[in-house]
Amino acid sequence: MLRAIVFDFDGVVADNEPIHFAMFRRVLGEIGLPLTEAEYYATYLGYDDKGCFAAVLAAHGRPAPKALVDELIDRKARAYLDHIKQHLVIFPGVRELVRDAARRYRLGIASGALRHEIEFILEQAGIRKEFEHITSSEDVSQGKPDPEGFLHALAALNRQTPPGQPRLAAADCLVIEDSIPGIRAAHAAGMKVLAVANTHTLQDLHEADAVTTSLELVDLEALAAKLWTPHQKGSAQ
Repeated sequence: MLRAIVFDFDGVVADNEPIHFAMFRRVLGEIGLPLTEAEYYATYLGYDDKGCFAAVLAAHGRPAPKALVDELIDRKARAYLDHIKQHLVIFPGVRELVRDAARRYRLGIASGALRHEIEFILEQAGIRKEFEHITSSEDVSQGKPDPEGFLHALAALNRQTPPGQPRLAAADCLVIEDSIPGIRAAHAAGMKVLAVANTHTLQDLHEADAVTTSLELVDLEALAAKLWTPHQKGSAQ
């Protein structure tokens, strides 16, 4: 049965993928590397900052020493934070879904975003307290599609399980994702996936257990009944 929901962050909670792209393009441009919007969404969406910078450098035959990658991450992080301080970037329906879900399920985040970025946006949106745990890029060595982030979040939630309550299993968890690497990471962790078509088409997200065009349309009770009944798959609407 459904007992916990683990949210991806960028592209699911925060409507910020265009901002990430703009900041990646700016920082890469400063070292003479182009990045098109088509390349970003087709190839690099779902990577954490470290993975994205390393992959772009490799694609252009450039070395990617740790010092350079760390410098690029820091430059992008400063530019990104400056931007989001001026703009609320929450998708429609997120606050309502999170607050409703927190009354019935345990909530966590597993994201390739930086912790201070996640914390700032959640506080800005007024929903930080609904999440028991946040796994950020600082907590893992392997980004999606590796399942490490989701397994880290599961382990952390289990460490916080109140006395007398059963521990969570991966099969008790629903992941909400927007990227193909994220869907694959969640499945590799043994979790079910609801994909929201914020950054990909519904057809692109066909590997998910259920899909929706917006979190405003999600009925968690109906979705739980559908996905935790054997051999069911479909939309979240």
